Amino acid sequence: MMTGTTSPELAWVKSSYSGGEGGECLEAAITPDSIHIRDSKAPTRAQLTIGASEWAAFVRFAVTR
Repeated sequence: MMTGTTSPELAWVKSSYSGGEGGECLEAAITPDSIHIRDSKAPTRAQLTIGASEWAAFVRFAVTR
């Protein structure tokens, strides 16, 4: 797991489950090697970067719960 600053070249998307009220939402940007996650309310702050294999393991874990 790594943290970094925002990357303007990434295409950020918000979950379709997020409401339009601007509440606590995360945005994600997907690249071939990693998943980038940031706070939608503070997009210029540091972001979290997770390797693609670690993300896949998390998703497998999450869907079994």
